[in-house]
Amino acid sequence: MRTEVTRLWAATTGIRGYRSARWGASIRRSPYCVRALVDWSATIAFKGFNTSDCEVRTMSIPSFAIGIAGGTGAGKTTVSRNVADAVGEPVTRLPLDNYYEDLSHLPSDERESVNYDHPSAFEWDLLYDHLESLLLGQPIEMPQYDFEVHNRTDERITVEPTDVIVLEGILALYDDRIREMLDLRVYVMTDADVRILRRIERDVVDRGRDLEGVIEQYLETVKPMHERFVAPTRKNADVIIPEGANRMAVDLLIDKIEAELDDDRADRRRELSFDSSSLE
Repeated sequence: MRTEVTRLWAATTGIRGYRSARWGASIRRSPYCVRALVDWSATIAFKGFNTSDCEVRTMSIPSFAIGIAGGTGAGKTTVSRNVADAVGEPVTRLPLDNYYEDLSHLPSDERESVNYDHPSAFEWDLLYDHLESLLLGQPIEMPQYDFEVHNRTDERITVEPTDVIVLEGILALYDDRIREMLDLRVYVMTDADVRILRRIERDVVDRGRDLEGVIEQYLETVKPMHERFVAPTRKNADVIIPEGANRMAVDLLIDKIEAELDDDRADRRRELSFDSSSLE
């Protein structure tokens, strides 16, 4: 109901900034509907609409959501950090790793044998709810994941919405619902030999794992899951970055993001110029 009312309001008032190919994402990116519509509905008949279902929200610049996917060790985090450093805007980062399923019910030896590169390892519903909340201007309590114990910790971090939201992870472009909320979809493509070397260095040095276990996991689950689930998501990307350290490609990506943000601000200024007194 609320979606249809917002759609009708946007179409009738000529609001810009809605990406027609992604209605679901566009409406969620628009954390405003509404008192204007409620007042306006007094003079226009909405057959089948109950305007009491609408939410009264303050107008604000909607977040720009980016998904960065790619194989393990591809350079996703590097790209994400470069974007955060360069765009000159506050950035909310959502690491997909934090949305591994809670495995507290399993003993530690069973947790070690879980296939963490399969889509079923992630709690997609929670991620969907959290991303939607951020796009609606609401804070979330993001879970934290401990790689040494293969499980979530008891800690939750309050994450506030910002102008730019970056979802980063091997399967960031996998889930249909998540993907439709993204304004820009990026895939980082790096040679497999480079990725496995980075994975070994990260897991052994940074996460305290033994070399034999890392190699065994790579051969048994990481590599086959990459070929089956991760690599095919390239077709969902708007931008493919060859090698995570490709500075020229990252700079072009940042230019695109900045241009999109500038367009959104210009659209919002035009929206706010239309009789804002009705929203008071």
